[in-house]
Amino acid sequence: MAGQRSWPVMDAYDAYVFDLDGTLYLGEQLLPGVAATIGALRERGVPLRFVSNNPTRDPEEYAVKLGRLGLPTPVEEIVNTVVTTVAWLRAHHPDAVVFPIAEQPLVRALTAAGFTLSDDPATIDVVIASYDRGFDYRKLQVAFDALWYHRRAILVQTNPDRYCPFPGGRGEPDCAAITAAIEACTQVRCQASFGKPDPIMVEQALAGLPVPPGRAVMVGDRLATDIAMGRAAGMATALVLTGDSSREEAEALPSDEQPTYLLAGLADLLD
Repeated sequence: MAGQRSWPVMDAYDAYVFDLDGTLYLGEQLLPGVAATIGALRERGVPLRFVSNNPTRDPEEYAVKLGRLGLPTPVEEIVNTVVTTVAWLRAHHPDAVVFPIAEQPLVRALTAAGFTLSDDPATIDVVIASYDRGFDYRKLQVAFDALWYHRRAILVQTNPDRYCPFPGGRGEPDCAAITAAIEACTQVRCQASFGKPDPIMVEQALAGLPVPPGRAVMVGDRLATDIAMGRAAGMATALVLTGDSSREEAEALPSDEQPTYLLAGLADLLD
């Protein structure tokens, strides 16, 4: 299988894109070998980018966490679905009135970007479904009225994840559950998704770098998101076996869907 290929020398790629949870850390614990690996790449001057589907933190919060774990990281190197959602709206619906079913990081980012936020269904142009632990019937009713009764809005989502995994095996419902509730009552289908596996995230991460996707590698722990996104973007992919997906799951995939490399952990990048 493709994933049985040996890892090349570290400078075989011109840029590295890393998933965060399950790849660099689990909860509040940095995974073995991560600090040395990231440090070695920085010493070589290789551009690094860090991506996450989680919209409940903004890049500044991720930068604080990475610094606390011993990985000082500029905010500009971090892209999550808060960033991609705002970027897509700016490009496609710059004057839209939006109703975000979302937590404060996305609400703050939309406000800072100059978008008008409203819960008046008669004025809403875009309903944004997101990972929202404050989701309730009122928000569902507003979305229903904007999409079905007034028939003026479109539905988009920050990320397609069904659940957010926790250390120890537990998790909680994620954005896809909220999107499904809205679709079920309105029969309106979500038009766009701004998280992995859609390549919009890696395109945003590599924007401004003189590195084509074929000269970059996507490193992550989830086949259905990290690895699928890297393949869709035309990147090499490396699955680390420290998080969600297993070797057996990777080997069971058709050969054209398998990761380019299988790594026990991030420290294997140094070998």
